[in-house]
Amino acid sequence: MTQHTTVIYNANCPICSREIDSYRRYCEARTLPVRFVDLDRAALSRWGLTPEDAARRLHVVQGDRLLAGTPAFLALWSAMPRFRPLARIVALPGLRQIANAVYEGVLAPALYALHRRRVRRAQANGPL
Repeated sequence: MTQHTTVIYNANCPICSREIDSYRRYCEARTLPVRFVDLDRAALSRWGLTPEDAARRLHVVQGDRLLAGTPAFLALWSAMPRFRPLARIVALPGLRQIANAVYEGVLAPALYALHRRRVRRAQANGPL
């Protein structure tokens, strides 16, 4: 039985959405059991997430497990045949810790800061 994977991501983040859109196209072309849910439309409370939690890093739900950050990327990549080798490499001892440090210490905070800036700008400008 194939385990379904649900990716919760920030579609308002241009960098995030570009990457996730490429994964989505790949999965749809192969009818893989991967679903992509924008955090603005997701029923976040079902997974115990607030909108702020969800915006801070990538989240993936597999079965009844909620994964965040590097483990979420590993689960997503493992669900896609083309990316399985990448998942295996990044999961290696040492590399996993480096990937986690880079994602949690640099990438996720930088993307979240850009997200907060976009939200503040939108609030200051009011509805379009």
